[in-house]
Amino acid sequence: MTSSTDATSRALPHPSCDEIRLEAVLHALSDPLRLQIVRDLATDGGELSCSHFDLPVTKSTTTHHFRVLRESGVIRQVYRGTAKMNGLRRGDLERLFPGFLDSLLAAADSQAVRLGGGG
Repeated sequence: MTSSTDATSRALPHPSCDEIRLEAVLHALSDPLRLQIVRDLATDGGELSCSHFDLPVTKSTTTHHFRVLRESGVIRQVYRGTAKMNGLRRGDLERLFPGFLDSLLAAADSQAVRLGGGG
């Protein structure tokens, strides 16, 4: 894995675009909480801090979910001051797997409506 362009000791490792594998992306998105994080990031369109997400799990489990998303190449995490900011790697995912993310998000939205979650 290559590191973020930030050369500080707080830089987090991310896979390069060439290192992202479909199997890892599918695994990362197979968890309902991770899928919800991705849906929230896609809706926002920018970066959201980890504290923005109110997940019904412990802090260590939340950290695990974000790490799986980052290490699979689905999100990019960077420190901005003391906040860890999260952004969807939409461009990289679209370049590698054209139409995949939009189809996945549409299917997740449809499922949420069907199951009564609304979104």
